[in-house]
Amino acid sequence: MSRYAEPMARLIEELKKLPGVGTKSAQRFAFHVLRSSDEDAAALADAVRALKASLRLCSICNNVTDVDPCAYCTSPVRNQRLVCVVEEPTSIASVERTRGYQGVYHVLHGTLSPLHGVGPDQLRTHNLLARVERGEIDEVILATSPTLEGEATASWLASTLRSHSVKITRIATGVPAGSDIEYADEVTMARAMEGRREL
Repeated sequence: MSRYAEPMARLIEELKKLPGVGTKSAQRFAFHVLRSSDEDAAALADAVRALKASLRLCSICNNVTDVDPCAYCTSPVRNQRLVCVVEEPTSIASVERTRGYQGVYHVLHGTLSPLHGVGPDQLRTHNLLARVERGEIDEVILATSPTLEGEATASWLASTLRSHSVKITRIATGVPAGSDIEYADEVTMARAMEGRREL
C-alpha cells in the first residue's frame, strides 16, 4: 500500500519516468507542484498538453518543431547544401553554441544499438538519403557522439552514403580545450592525434 494519497502516488510514478529522475526527486517535484498555486499547477499542465499537441517532427530534417518545415530548413541565410547529422534534437543546441556553423541539420533520433534492438531501419534516415539521391546536398557532416554506438552509426551512414557523389566528413574528437594532456585517456589522445591540423 502506498504511503501517499492516490493522486500524489500517481504523480510521483509519472515523474519517475523522466530521465534522471529517481524516487526522491520525483517526490520533491510532486510536493512542489502540490504547494504551488492553482495557477502555476494549471500552467504546468497546460504547457505539457500544448507541447504534445503542437510539436511535431520537421518533414525535411526530423528536428522537433511547431512549424513544418522547421526554421533551419527554411532559413534563407543557411547553407541548405551542408547538412550536419546529429543523434538527437538536443545536439543541435551544442552545435549552434559554436556560432560557426551555418548549414542545416538532420536528426537521426537515436544510434545503432543491436543490444537494444536498434538497427538501421529504426533510425530516421530515409529523408536524408532521398535528399542525397536527388543531389540536394554537397557535404554531410557526421556529428554523432564518440561512443561505440555513435561510431558504429557514423561508420554505417558513411558506407551507405559513399555510393553517392557527396562529401562525407566526421567531426574531430580529442583533448577538450582547457584540460591537461596528462589526464587524457589513450582513446582520447589517439583521436586528438588523428584529428590534428596544420598551423
